[in-house]
Amino acid sequence: MYSRDAPMQTRVQKWGNSLGVRIPRGLAEQIGLGAGTEVSLSAKDGELVVKPSLPTRLSLDDLLEEVTAANLHSSVDTGEAVGLEIF
Repeated sequence: MYSRDAPMQTRVQKWGNSLGVRIPRGLAEQIGLGAGTEVSLSAKDGELVVKPSLPTRLSLDDLLEEVTAANLHSSVDTGEAVGLEIF
């Protein structure tokens, strides 16, 4: 496993017009990275910081803007109340 005391070594490589770094599997698993995971990059005190991106929080208004006549489903009957549900 990765520890700050014994960092893993890798090499920066050219990837098209950009640079790329391969992240060893054990290190990626420790922080929840997988293929296709979006990350945010920043620099802090001369170090490159790579973090999994946090999902964007959407408001109810943002979500409701996506409802159209084409994707609006009809109501669903779930039957009679069986506990303390409020209908």
